[in-house]
Amino acid sequence: MSGLIGKKIGMTSLFDANGNNIPCTVIQAGPCIVTQVKTKDTDGYDAIQLAYEDVSEKNVSKPLMGHFNKVKTTPKRQVAEFTRFEEPKKFGEELDVTVFIEGEFVDVVGKSKGKGFGGVMRRHGFSGVGDATHGQKDRLRAPGSVGASSDPSRVFKGMRMAGRTGQDRVKMINLQVLKIDKENNLLVVKGAVPGAKGSYVIVERWS
Repeated sequence: MSGLIGKKIGMTSLFDANGNNIPCTVIQAGPCIVTQVKTKDTDGYDAIQLAYEDVSEKNVSKPLMGHFNKVKTTPKRQVAEFTRFEEPKKFGEELDVTVFIEGEFVDVVGKSKGKGFGGVMRRHGFSGVGDATHGQKDRLRAPGSVGASSDPSRVFKGMRMAGRTGQDRVKMINLQVLKIDKENNLLVVKGAVPGAKGSYVIVERWS
């Protein structure tokens, strides 16, 4: 698995050769710095660690600042590991959007938008009560029964109930790369990716 850390810029649309309007998402992928190269001999597994986007030194802990100083780079906001690249990467090497190829398929991982506290209809898609007749007046959006009385006399774990919605780690798989802007490190993928504008994402390619 190879890839880059990036930022969701927003959504737009492109026209294909047949004139079809295709919704797509623009992602700023990289540039990322290789801040650590892990091997089976030293760490028990092979991976590289990438860091993305400059941040003020005051917002970085001292241990992490020392980590960046070893690479002789500015402190970064986001750090992530990737378990495999086609070619070995060197400590301190910079990777940009040229890691990807137009037409290939990638996975995008991000954090979904937070929706706050939501009921079962909004959170889980419950249909609610069909009729408001026969004396029923305030149970239209209620979840209904959540458990039996005497046996088992408890609510089972995992019961779909009201609660906080969103802010989950979501992976969208097999999104086609429609266009690459090498000058601005922009990646245009088909469809939507999780998160709001400006949120951080990880773009992965399985090879």
